[in-house]
Amino acid sequence: MKSTVRWIDGMMMVGESASGHAIVMDGPEDLGGKNLGIRPMEMLLLGMGGCTTVDVVSTLKKMREIVNDCRVEISADRADEHPKVFIKIHLHFIIKGENLNEKKVAKAVSLSADKYCSASIMLGKTATVTHNFTING
Repeated sequence: MKSTVRWIDGMMMVGESASGHAIVMDGPEDLGGKNLGIRPMEMLLLGMGGCTTVDVVSTLKKMREIVNDCRVEISADRADEHPKVFIKIHLHFIIKGENLNEKKVAKAVSLSADKYCSASIMLGKTATVTHNFTING
């Protein structure tokens, strides 16, 4: 897998993925940015959220659950000192569907957290990662 990040100006960069998609990243004004894009550390959390959401939805579909909507709200704390790694990350899934089985949802979230989501497992090397969920919330 290859990606490219190109510096534009100030703290603004454009990242391009191997699949040809691009995203603008920028820093806050107090660090020389113009606040015109997502922060790189925010990208890590969004990547983790995307990775685990794919796992949860695809696992539930394999379990023959009918999922109409799934979102994950992510909250995170970073260390005060450099390197300011994530030290706590909490993922709260809000899953809507038809007669969703709570045990199956719990299993899908657990499988993503413990086995399938490489982003979550990788970030779990420096952070305490926790998960919970609400059905039809």
